[in-house]
Amino acid sequence: MGLAEHITRVWDDEIVDQLRTYITIPNISPAYEDRWHELGHMDRAVALVHDWCAGRRIAGMTIEVQRLAGRTPLIIIDIPAFGGAPADRTVLLYGHLDKQPEMKGWFEGFGPWIPLRKDDKLYGRGGADDGYAMYASLCALKALAEQKVP
Repeated sequence: MGLAEHITRVWDDEIVDQLRTYITIPNISPAYEDRWHELGHMDRAVALVHDWCAGRRIAGMTIEVQRLAGRTPLIIIDIPAFGGAPADRTVLLYGHLDKQPEMKGWFEGFGPWIPLRKDDKLYGRGGADDGYAMYASLCALKALAEQKVP
């Protein structure tokens, strides 16, 4: 299976369902929700993404959740260079799991915490900003590793 086919299969068969679940979590940014920690939505989002990523093993990969008091958790995934790439080369991929507030103006049948797929687009708060980032990044890295691309 080629690289594009692999990524498309993983996206359609696994990631879209993960994003649907992610959209249902009202994980509003601490900038707009003072009670973010006690509500537990951030912990649910972190667990969802962490568990999916942990199941996509790449040789040498480590994954951990770092927590600092008063700050949102951080998922750190470290993958050593592979495929002949120089070991001292580093790439940082970033994504965030908090979301903007609900806001008004959703079309009939649409809503911030209701994942809805229409015309091959997935609607709902956080699915495009930036909930997909860790899924897409790790999917691409795993595909590259399997294809032995440095």
